[in-house]
Amino acid sequence: MPLQYLHGIEVIELSDGARPIRTVKSSIIGLIGTAPDADPDVFPINEPVLITGDPHKAALLGPTGTLRDAIDDIFDQVGAAVVVVRVTEGSTVPATLSNMVGDYATKTGVHAFLTAQSKLGARPRMLIAPGFSGIRPTDAVRSITIGSGGTGYDDQNPPVVTITGGAGTGAKAVAIVNQGSVESIVVTNGGLGYTTVPTVAIAAPGGTGTQATGTAVPGTYKNPVAAEMEGVAAKLRAMILIDGPATTSAAAVQTRGDYGSDRVMIIDPLVKAFDRRTATFVTRPASARAAGIQAMMDRDRGFWWAFSNQEIKGIGGISRPVDFAIDDPNSEANFLNENEVTTIIRSDGYRFWGLRTCTNDPLWAFWPVRRTADMIYDSIVEAFRWALDRPFSKQLIKELVESVNDYMATLKANGAIIGGRAWIDGNLNTKDQLVQGILRIEFDFEPPAPLEHLIFGAHREPAYYEVLIADVQRELSI
Repeated sequence: MPLQYLHGIEVIELSDGARPIRTVKSSIIGLIGTAPDADPDVFPINEPVLITGDPHKAALLGPTGTLRDAIDDIFDQVGAAVVVVRVTEGSTVPATLSNMVGDYATKTGVHAFLTAQSKLGARPRMLIAPGFSGIRPTDAVRSITIGSGGTGYDDQNPPVVTITGGAGTGAKAVAIVNQGSVESIVVTNGGLGYTTVPTVAIAAPGGTGTQATGTAVPGTYKNPVAAEMEGVAAKLRAMILIDGPATTSAAAVQTRGDYGSDRVMIIDPLVKAFDRRTATFVTRPASARAAGIQAMMDRDRGFWWAFSNQEIKGIGGISRPVDFAIDDPNSEANFLNENEVTTIIRSDGYRFWGLRTCTNDPLWAFWPVRRTADMIYDSIVEAFRWALDRPFSKQLIKELVESVNDYMATLKANGAIIGGRAWIDGNLNTKDQLVQGILRIEFDFEPPAPLEHLIFGAHREPAYYEVLIADVQRELSI
């Protein structure tokens, strides 16, 4: 620091040393749905609102729609923090789903979750849409057939694809260009409500090229709300709990085929809960109760514990029986789990059963492994804001590395990881990079995989008869 004249004594405070890293909050639930009778001042449309275990605030959602029941389902498990997004209930199911899909530019629908951190200081980590995520539209755009690939397109800048008409909404697609021609069109969101075949328009190429054409093929498609939440979850490093069709196990597995993300878990069937308004048991989506139990596990044991094999509170049954035997690989429950569908079994109460997400990557197959990685990444990112814009020094770099190593040691001691460490790789930190103010720190870690398959090796040992006879002889000789 620059020196100034002083005839006397001064103290200079030095902020050297590693900083502790605090793990970000993992149990905040993002809930989207309808509540036509809600207090509009407390729960504005398309605005995230935080409920922190307060039943009085939850009551202001009113008795109708899906939000009040979902909050009750969560609070049956634990008094969790819930970011609620209320959307307008449409005159039809497709209209309501369209409202839930919302728009990224205006941050409506599921995109409102992206504003929760700045508006509420709460970042949703589990996203649910009970009552709406289990719908698999049959009136969607399943695929687009290329009529003519056209000519003169830029391989690096594919043309815009628009889908209009057909009385439906929400269908989106992107073009794949190869050697100047549209080779295929990938439907990224099938939309819903298409009673007639919509029109597909592919933007014309520049210059003297010819325009490509395509025809929409209607059919069954993945749930549009869940599809939209996948992008939101990736930005938030959040997980999505999707309700299955609750018809047959085969249908649940077919729904699983719609997804390939390690942030998505499908739960099937539904649960039966007592409805105080009708004084009867009614079927309800299971996703809210799963999120509630996971929030409880995060609070009581840690984010590296899964909600599987935990008893579900507040239900009287499930919408269809699921055959289960813990040692039977041919049971219905095992069939669902083998195909990455989490189910509900009846064994010492009703409990969730299943650990796997909808990915084919074995490295990220388990729900708690993905969540553990997310928590570590975000905790490290949030912890080092203090270091930005400081001048490079040996002390600063050491503090950064030591802070991460201390955090990894804490996680290991708590059982959150098997091990982890941080280091500096000189080959990745060249003088050309450092002079631009860029520093790269490497770290590794390994989350503990959950014990999914326990094997006992059983062996016959006739020699125990000799022990038996010897024991008898010894006792007779007394």
